[in-house]
Amino acid sequence: MDTPAKDRLDRVRARIAAACAACGRDPGEVTLVAVSKLHDAAEVAALAACGQRIFGESYIQEALPKMEAAPPGLSWHFIGHLQRNKARFAVGRFDCIHTLDNVDLAQVLQKRNGDAGLTQTVCLQVNLAGETQKSGVSPDGLPELAEAVAAMPRLRLAGLMAIPPVFDDPEAARPAFSRLRELRDALAVRLGNPLPMLSMGMSGDLEAAVMEGATHVRVGTDLFGARQY
Repeated sequence: MDTPAKDRLDRVRARIAAACAACGRDPGEVTLVAVSKLHDAAEVAALAACGQRIFGESYIQEALPKMEAAPPGLSWHFIGHLQRNKARFAVGRFDCIHTLDNVDLAQVLQKRNGDAGLTQTVCLQVNLAGETQKSGVSPDGLPELAEAVAAMPRLRLAGLMAIPPVFDDPEAARPAFSRLRELRDALAVRLGNPLPMLSMGMSGDLEAAVMEGATHVRVGTDLFGARQY
């Protein structure tokens, strides 16, 4: 039976498939992360009932109770700014943290995961345009941070994440997405390790991101509707 949640999910999946077709990619290479921040567990459950399994949260204090109330068996990714004093709450709860951007936070996660006997998959968030209102390591600082994280046995460095500037024309974001891919490729060579994840693209620009190699697109508004702040 069609529902509003299923209709929205089908439309987003169709956009991903069309973008993949336009650039010769397999849609199976692109993972949809449903950004559920500021949406409740019932809305998560409605989307999960339609087959969506991966959800992204930005605030620890909101995410943890929601995860308890949501259906079991879902995969949760942390996609917001993670403060060091909240890092202990993330241990063992998220399959991937997309937003690691400094050595101090990496060291806290390394210790907390070591204490718990766990290994945490992470991406490094890159602030491509030097926007002061956004978190992220600078492109120039990326290699040093990546080498430090790669040396931490309780962290598994999987790739890079970015939130580029918002443009009226989604195509204007393509150079930023291309730049993140280039940084990832160069970093993989430098580290001698594959970095399979490129977390980039949201509701307004996912096509451009997919065409530049995104493996994870983070979509909220087009799946859940407008957020009530």
